[in-house]
Amino acid sequence: MARVSYSFDLAALFAALADRTRLRLLNLMNGREVCVCYFVEILRQSQPKISRHLAYLRNAGIVSARRDGKWMHYSIARPIDTGAAAILDSTLASLGTDREMQSDLARLSKACCEPQRFVSLQGAPTPAHLGKELTQAPLA
Repeated sequence: MARVSYSFDLAALFAALADRTRLRLLNLMNGREVCVCYFVEILRQSQPKISRHLAYLRNAGIVSARRDGKWMHYSIARPIDTGAAAILDSTLASLGTDREMQSDLARLSKACCEPQRFVSLQGAPTPAHLGKELTQAPLA
């Protein structure tokens, strides 16, 4: 049986982490699965712009998507490559000290508890907390 070699594209990872909007998205997904409608509301950006950034993160191999009816849910897909995983883990840990990132999390918490206050979130599924182990990135 042939052995499959898996090489993570570190350049793509660093490029994905080099944008503030993408960092804000990762911060909101850290430990939870979030519907795209929450990203639009929390980041106050258009759905097409958010979707482009999410696609960029998916192509870099650090975000996965799941459809549930008309809703798209996104979560962090932890890379299998230990070096890439360490870079992602360090990045996520460092986001906690940023005031804008803290503000985003506070808005997400408020939106989850009181979605009726946000017209765009009425009927949207509440973000689900994930277990300690993040989803592994699929082999390409």
